[in-house]
Amino acid sequence: MQKCIKCNSVDGVIRSGFLRGKQRFFCKLCNFHFILENENARLPQKATQATIVDLAKHLGIAASTVSRALNGKADISPFTRKAVMQAAIDLDYRPNLLAQSLNKGKTNTIGVVIPNVELPFFATALASIQQVAIDTGYRIMVCHSSESEAIEKLNTETLIACRVDGLLVSHSKETTSFEHIQRVLAKSIPIVHFDRVCNEIDTPKVIHEDFKGSFDLVEHLILQGCRKIGVMLGPQKFYISQIRLEGYKAALQKYGIEVDEKYIYYSEMNKNDGTKAFEYFINLPNPPDGLFAMLSRNAIEMMVEAKKRQIKIPEDMAFVGFGDDILCELFEPSLTVFNHFPTKVGEAAINLLIENIKNKNTTSSTIQSVQGELVIRDSSFKGKS
Repeated sequence: MQKCIKCNSVDGVIRSGFLRGKQRFFCKLCNFHFILENENARLPQKATQATIVDLAKHLGIAASTVSRALNGKADISPFTRKAVMQAAIDLDYRPNLLAQSLNKGKTNTIGVVIPNVELPFFATALASIQQVAIDTGYRIMVCHSSESEAIEKLNTETLIACRVDGLLVSHSKETTSFEHIQRVLAKSIPIVHFDRVCNEIDTPKVIHEDFKGSFDLVEHLILQGCRKIGVMLGPQKFYISQIRLEGYKAALQKYGIEVDEKYIYYSEMNKNDGTKAFEYFINLPNPPDGLFAMLSRNAIEMMVEAKKRQIKIPEDMAFVGFGDDILCELFEPSLTVFNHFPTKVGEAAINLLIENIKNKNTTSSTIQSVQGELVIRDSSFKGKS
């Protein structure tokens, strides 16, 4: 409550309009008008986010007047507009973006659903997605499914409830049903898949060279003299596992090497699964002389185990992995990889989505493929061409 500067009473003080852009008060007990020279020092502190109603109460005017002043309407006097703007600063007022979206039909917010933020691919792709969003006037809301189909579906529902303008989705390794994607499309909300895509529904997709990357890595091992090449994949029903397995088999067949099912190992793509895979391979009657891991971090885990056993890399056993990051380059020996350029994938995905949002296009089935690159390093190179 405001105290009267004449009689020190608080019971009879009310707001009484503005004078020279400053709040004026009136004390009914001593019939005295006054303003505060240091008004900002006496502003009430509010624990929650200030609203238009709070500004109206603070100024003693109608909420509709505050709204018109904030939105630059011409029927508001300069004094009132100045007072409203100052009160917005003093009370730390922020506009309600969701309320604005109800009026405009747009939030300039993009939802992103990723399966595993710990994987370098998704962390890097997410950074590029956010940068493009900022540069083009969008915000992103990121949800992490933790490789769970149930959480992925819940995340999708949450983002739709937040009225995002569009969705970027990369599916979890568990996801086999896509009704939640159909529901998004039924609401005419643009959606773009990237990396782990859904082939059951025609949506725009940004993919990379899973088949070619696997083929190139295995062919490189063969050219270095490897003939017993093991492959560590993700879950057997996982689409990317199937595509990368096809690339592995195609390379063996090109060079007349028979595919041996004993050299194919499926995993859950978890941390330390590379250790388990290496135990399996090293205990085979004829251990591999080359190992290809679907995730580079698992390849590095296998190299750690090989070094513990004094296995010479790459002379006795060569290693390659899918996906590049700083650890692959700095580990000793450095890991040969197929770099599928997550930055380019992220940029292509969000640019495609923004284009579809602007064009209100929810029926596009565009597929963009990002070209990757074989990066040969010490873990596999034996000096052979």
